[in-house]
Amino acid sequence: MHQLHLSLFAAQVRGLITPVQFSLLSALAARGSADQTTLAADVALDRSTAAATLARMEAHGWIARGRDDADGRAMRCRMTEAGRALLARVEPLAREAHRQTLAALPPEDGAHLMALMRAALHGVSD
Repeated sequence: MHQLHLSLFAAQVRGLITPVQFSLLSALAARGSADQTTLAADVALDRSTAAATLARMEAHGWIARGRDDADGRAMRCRMTEAGRALLARVEPLAREAHRQTLAALPPEDGAHLMALMRAALHGVSD
């Protein structure tokens, strides 16, 4: 299912953004701003992968990073206008990939599968 979804996502977004970048951008949009460690936890990434990905996203101009005022060791992230515009462009494409991933299932089965996956994810501890 994961491979299928990644393939459908890639076909929809056509190189605009990677799935990991999309996940981080979505998490950042939900929080407004956050440190890199929090964003990594939000999308189940290790901190070094998240930091490297966020650095590339900053180079693209999608996010801005700086030292956290309260904790100088932490890097705080916020989305830029370019990041908001990209997310607005990509979100409908990601929703379409999600729809296509579950298209072979009756709607109630797709909803049940999503509920089961959410339950499984909430049961995972760090």
